[in-house]
Amino acid sequence: MDVCKTIYDPEIPQNIWDLGLVYSIDIDGDKNVDITMSLTTPSCPVGPEFLNTVKTRVSEVKGVNKCNVELVWDPPWSSDMMSDEAKTMLGMELNRPMIDGTRAPQNESWE
Repeated sequence: MDVCKTIYDPEIPQNIWDLGLVYSIDIDGDKNVDITMSLTTPSCPVGPEFLNTVKTRVSEVKGVNKCNVELVWDPPWSSDMMSDEAKTMLGMELNRPMIDGTRAPQNESWE
């Protein structure tokens, strides 16, 4: 998992783990790693190249025999799969509860 936190999506400035793109990681007794993951959209222009990057980076981890990366579209990725940290870093968690438990008004203008 640690190496997945160092691989960044080419279009979104967050790593693939916190974006929720990695659905599962399985390691067998021979240290072969199988990763099931998705992309943010099927029309990702760098999809095949990006999957190869993931495979290469994981294969470089000491002790890993080989890595296979499977791309899946079911379940489809959504921003709900992102970690709270990634949502905050991307400005998606701006209406979190305040210390007193209240929330900022939704229909009021900031102007």
